[in-house]
Amino acid sequence: MRPFHKEIQTVNTPLLLIDDNQVFLQTLARSLSRRGESVLTASCGDEALAHLEDSSPSRAVLDLNLAGDSGLQLLSEMLQRQPQLQVVMLTGYSSIATAVEAIKRGALNYLCKPVTATELLAAFGEPREEAPVESEVDTDATLSVRRLEWEHIQRVLQENEGNISATARALNMHRRTLQRKLQKKPARR
Repeated sequence: MRPFHKEIQTVNTPLLLIDDNQVFLQTLARSLSRRGESVLTASCGDEALAHLEDSSPSRAVLDLNLAGDSGLQLLSEMLQRQPQLQVVMLTGYSSIATAVEAIKRGALNYLCKPVTATELLAAFGEPREEAPVESEVDTDATLSVRRLEWEHIQRVLQENEGNISATARALNMHRRTLQRKLQKKPARR
């Protein structure tokens, strides 16, 4: 008879976690390991690409902002090297513009921090009825002014390919003011 914990080990290939926040990275890796996942961790793009070459993971969780580098650029490079890779984008600074761009570039899903290991694993599988990934989208909700401002800034930032100076000029805003706004957590609604 097979032990029960074998039932929850769904894959043989490792799951690659990429985030520059070491505390978050190690905490999430421990949580996923307890659920039977084989986990690799990387704190930068070069380390992630090295794991991709050496271990051929089938799934990856990629932070949108890697110490100032764009996770979206790394997403494209990872999918060029391994087109069958399933990638879930993760960010503490979510916006509609970055979510759309991530999906356009081939991400399987897009989640906002904080996220649990259960929510993360559900993002790779079929959507569950009680999955918060689907339930967080409320199309009837009115967005606050702060959230609308955040979404507009993110859209213009995407149009300028992440260039802060060009975005500040387009928004008729001082570069430092824009940087301060980008460092703040976005309003949830």
